[in-house]
Amino acid sequence: MGSKDIGDVSGYYLHAAELKAEKTITLADYIAQANREATHAGQPFGCAVVKRRMKGVADGYVVRDVRTDVRLMNRLLDMEEALQDRDFDRWYDIDKQHREAAA
Repeated sequence: MGSKDIGDVSGYYLHAAELKAEKTITLADYIAQANREATHAGQPFGCAVVKRRMKGVADGYVVRDVRTDVRLMNRLLDMEEALQDRDFDRWYDIDKQHREAAA
C-alpha cells in the first residue's frame, strides 16, 4: 500500500503482521517495517512472521523487538490481573487450559 502500508495480513489479534519468505533473513528490517505498519494500521504491536526455508508456515517464526514484547507482556499481565480480580474462577480455568495445552 505504499508509504502508509498497514501490514500483509489482518486478523492477527492486536498486531500488524509483516509476512516474509526470503532466502536471506534480515530481522531488523522486518521489525522496523512491522512497527511502522502497526502505527499506520492503528495496532499496538507489530511483528514479522518469517517462514523457514523448506518448512511449512507452522514451523516459521513470529518475531518482534524486545520493546514491543515487553509492552505485550505488560498488557497480558494487566489483563490477567483484571480478570483475576473480577472472576478468579474463570481466570483459573483459562490458565489451566493454556498450561495443559503447552504440556
